[in-house]
Amino acid sequence: MATSAYPLNQLPGLSPAHAQSMIRLGLTSTDQLRRYGSSVVRRQALAKKMQVPLRYVTKWVILADLAQVPGVGCQFSGLLLHAGIMSVAQLADCTAQGLYTQLRRLHVATLQRNDLCPSTDQVNLWIQQARAIAKAS
Repeated sequence: MATSAYPLNQLPGLSPAHAQSMIRLGLTSTDQLRRYGSSVVRRQALAKKMQVPLRYVTKWVILADLAQVPGVGCQFSGLLLHAGIMSVAQLADCTAQGLYTQLRRLHVATLQRNDLCPSTDQVNLWIQQARAIAKAS
């Protein structure tokens, strides 16, 4: 299954200045960041080079990991992270109804509205795509 890669400036929570800093270091896409950040040592090195806390780099790598799921992309990776989903493997282990309920609660609690919440069909697609990526890994 082909995964999705996005320009770093589309990653939620990554400021334009931080995106430019990564680009200067040779990281230009979410896929490159995900691959580079797969080890703690590399994440620590990147944090040091960028002069940011390690937790920032860790968050960006998690978002990039989730963004590789085609249906999630950069549009929903932040939502999944806020719901406690920290990896494609964790997403693959979810049930559609359980995750949908969690996302709906999060939407209502933070946005006071439910109409922007992804549908159960979307959530189910994400899980199926995550399972295919996890299986291929």
